[in-house]
Amino acid sequence: MKGSTGTLVIWIILIIFLVILFFLYNQLEDEDYLHLGTNAPMPTELHPIVEERKNILVEQVSDININIVITEEIRTFEEQDQLYEQGRTTDGNIVTNARGGESYHNYGLAIDYALENEAAKIIWDVQYDGNNNGKSDWFEVADIAKELGFEWGGDFRNFRDYPHLQMTFDLSLRQLQSGIRPSSQ
Repeated sequence: MKGSTGTLVIWIILIIFLVILFFLYNQLEDEDYLHLGTNAPMPTELHPIVEERKNILVEQVSDININIVITEEIRTFEEQDQLYEQGRTTDGNIVTNARGGESYHNYGLAIDYALENEAAKIIWDVQYDGNNNGKSDWFEVADIAKELGFEWGGDFRNFRDYPHLQMTFDLSLRQLQSGIRPSSQ
């Protein structure tokens, strides 16, 4: 009995130590983020890697006879808030659940696209197969984008955002809001 009590005490001490260590690590990490982010300016254009990959995407989908139009790039917080109000306090359908500062668009890390048919008409139908290969052009674009490093909004669980492509560079919105920005390389 005495040996098992001693083992239990050792386990309790070890668990308490790990909890304290975890807490301290997270505190330091948060402080580092806040310190690093205080001087980072808000971007005014797409991140250079996002811009480069966007251009590659447009070229690669064109090679398989799909025309896309980039409908959105960087947005200000004010523009994001206006989109958020759509379908809530203004006319139209709800197109986003993100307020200003809560979208990767606000940090130059996201783009939206739509398909364009031969008559230069914008197509929002995700089943559209303009290149007649038996596959949805929308999904073909998304697959190529993912190969280029984008995350696709059609894969989001809570709000499927089919036009949306983003590169997070492993940064959370909280980190971006605190001023941390991804490297330009």
